[in-house]
Amino acid sequence: MTPRAAVLCASAAVLAGSVTALPAQAAPPAPAAPLVWKACGTNAYPTLQCASLKVPLDHSHPSGRQITLALSRVPHTAQTSQGPLLVNPGGPGGSGLRLAGYVASALPADVAAQYDVIGFDPRGVGQSSPALDCAPDHFKTVRPDTVPASAALERANIARAKSFAAACSRKYADVLPYIDTVSAVRDMDSIRQALGAPKINYFGYSYGTYLGAVYAKLYPERVRRLVLDSIVDPTGVWYKDNLAQDYAFDDRHRALMAWIARYDSAYHLGKDPAKIEAAWYAMRAALAKKPAEGKVGASELEDTFIPGGYYDGNWPYLAEAFAAYVRDRNTAPLLEAYEKFGAVDGAGENGYSIYAAVQCRDTSWPTGWSRWRTDTWTVYRKAPFMAWNNAWYNAPCAFWPTSKHSPISVANSKLPPTLLFQATNDAATPYPGGVTVHRLLARSSLVVEDGGGNHGITLSENSCLDTYLAAYLTDGTVPRGPGVADAVCRKSPDPKPLATKSATAPSGGETLHALLGMRR
Repeated sequence: MTPRAAVLCASAAVLAGSVTALPAQAAPPAPAAPLVWKACGTNAYPTLQCASLKVPLDHSHPSGRQITLALSRVPHTAQTSQGPLLVNPGGPGGSGLRLAGYVASALPADVAAQYDVIGFDPRGVGQSSPALDCAPDHFKTVRPDTVPASAALERANIARAKSFAAACSRKYADVLPYIDTVSAVRDMDSIRQALGAPKINYFGYSYGTYLGAVYAKLYPERVRRLVLDSIVDPTGVWYKDNLAQDYAFDDRHRALMAWIARYDSAYHLGKDPAKIEAAWYAMRAALAKKPAEGKVGASELEDTFIPGGYYDGNWPYLAEAFAAYVRDRNTAPLLEAYEKFGAVDGAGENGYSIYAAVQCRDTSWPTGWSRWRTDTWTVYRKAPFMAWNNAWYNAPCAFWPTSKHSPISVANSKLPPTLLFQATNDAATPYPGGVTVHRLLARSSLVVEDGGGNHGITLSENSCLDTYLAAYLTDGTVPRGPGVADAVCRKSPDPKPLATKSATAPSGGETLHALLGMRR
C-alpha cells in the first residue's frame, strides 16, 4: 500500500468488529512500597536511574506470590513535570530499560525535560525476575531447513516446536499462566501507583502499541497522553497478524533486491531485481546443502536477512555479505552478518521465550497442524521469503500448555486525543493495522510516513514525524485532516552503500532499531 492516494483514501477497508470480548475486571492494585532509585547510568545515558518493584504474579490474588519488575528512569529537569512517560520497545519480550535513556536523549531537550521517562522490563523479561529462558539451545545452528520440502523436514520442525513448548512447561509451569498482555498491563498500573501518579503518559513501539491500547482499554481514566508507533492490528492477534507479516516481509525483501540493483556499481550483481532475487534464492539453496562456515544454513540465512525488513539501515551490510558470497563464494562476510543480525544470544533466548509465552497465552491458535500447513503453503506460493520461517517461529503455540485468553477489543471512546504513527510499507506491523486502530480509538490522529518501510519511525531522524511527536508531548496538540491520515510525511531517505556513506549509529551511539523488541 505505497501510493499516496492509498494513504489518504477514506474508503480503506477496516475489520474493526471482529474482536469483541472484554477482559475480566482488574482487581484493585495492592499498595506499593515507594520506589528506591539508584544511579545506573552508562556512557550513552549518564542520568539513567534504576529501581525494582514487587508485583503480584496473579493480580487477582494481590497478596499471593510476588515477582519483581526492573525499572529505569531519566528524571525530569524542568521546574514543572508532566508526569511519567512509560516507554516500551515491543516484542513481546523486549527490554525497555535502555529505551528510557534513548527516548530522553532523542526527544528535544525542552520536551524531555518535562517528563520522568520510565523504562521497564515486563514480567519475565531481562532483569525482571523470574526471567524466562525455556530452551537455551533452541536456535543452535544448523537448524532444519524451514521449508518442509520433505515429510522428514516437516517432522523435524514440528518436533522442535513441540520440544520448545514442553521445555517451557517443565521449567515454568507455575509462571506461564500469568505471562500475557493483560498481566503486563496490570503491572503497568502497579508502576503508575508506585510512581504516585494519577495518570500515565505512554509511548510504545510495535507490540508496545498493543500493550498501550490494552492498558487504555482497562484503565482509560488513567491515560493522559498515548503515542503508538508501528501499530499492531488488534483484530488479528496473533495468527492472522503473522500471516499478514509474511506478505509484507516478502515485499520488503524485494525492495532490498531492487535497492541492490540500483547500486550495481557497488555490488556488481546486475541491474535486474528479479535476477538478483533469483541469485539470493540460489544462495539459499546452496547453503541448505552446505552451510557457510558450518553455521549459516538456509534457516540461518533467513534469520540474517529478516532484520532487513525491519530497518533499511541494515541493507548495506546485508548487501555486502550477499555480494561477497555470490561473486567470490566468500563466506566470511555472511558469517559476520549472521552474528550481527541473525544469531540469538542469551537476551534473544529470553526474548523468544516471552514472545512465545505471551502470544500463545493471549488468544487461541489453530491446534490442528493441517491448518498451519495449508495456510503457510498458500502464503509461500506468493510470498516465500519468510512464510515458513515465521510459521515455525510461532509453531509452539499449536502445542502450548496453558489455556488461552479471549481476544480483547481495544475500541475506546473514553480517551483524550491520542497520536498514532505508521509507515505505509512497514512489514512487521503492516499499514492496515494503523488504520484499524485509528478507527477504533476515538479522537486519535494518524500520522503516516508515505512510502516508508522501517519499523519504528519516530525518533529516527525524520524531522517531520518528530515535529508532530514533540508538539503532542509538549501540549497535547494533534493534527486533524480530512482523510484516513491526519498528516503525511515523506519517507526517510534510503541508505547508501557502505563505500559511499557509512551506515553508522546516530550521534547518541545507538540506533532505535537496536532497542526495539522483535518480532514486533
